[in-house]
Amino acid sequence: MYEIKVTDEFSGAHNLRHYKGKCEELHGHNWNIEVSVYSKSLGAQGMVMDFKELKDELRDILSKLDHKYLNNLRYFRKNNPTSENIAHFIHSELSKVINKKIKVSVWETGTSCASYYK
Repeated sequence: MYEIKVTDEFSGAHNLRHYKGKCEELHGHNWNIEVSVYSKSLGAQGMVMDFKELKDELRDILSKLDHKYLNNLRYFRKNNPTSENIAHFIHSELSKVINKKIKVSVWETGTSCASYYK
C-alpha cells in the first residue's frame, strides 16, 4: 500500500454542546490538518496522486472553516463541532473529489488528535 500525506491548518471558534467543562464555552483553536491518501497501485506517472491537487482540494475545504464560528455552519448545526466531526466533515468533502482511501487527522493541540478514515 502506498501513502501520500499533506498538512494544512485553519483557525476557528466553536463551543461544544452536551459537554460539561471549559469547552462548552466559546473558544478557538488553530487546528492542524493531516490528510493521507492510500492506493495499492500507482498511476501512470508513478504517483498515488499529485500533491498539488490534494493540497488544492484540502485548501478549498479549509477555506469554508477558516476564521468561522463552526457552530453556525450547516454541517455543525447538526453535528457537534468536535475534532472527530471536523475530521469527518473534511473526509466527506474530500471523498467527493478523490476516489481513493483517505484518512483525515485533526490536531486540536500539539498533543491531541482525532482521525476519521474509510
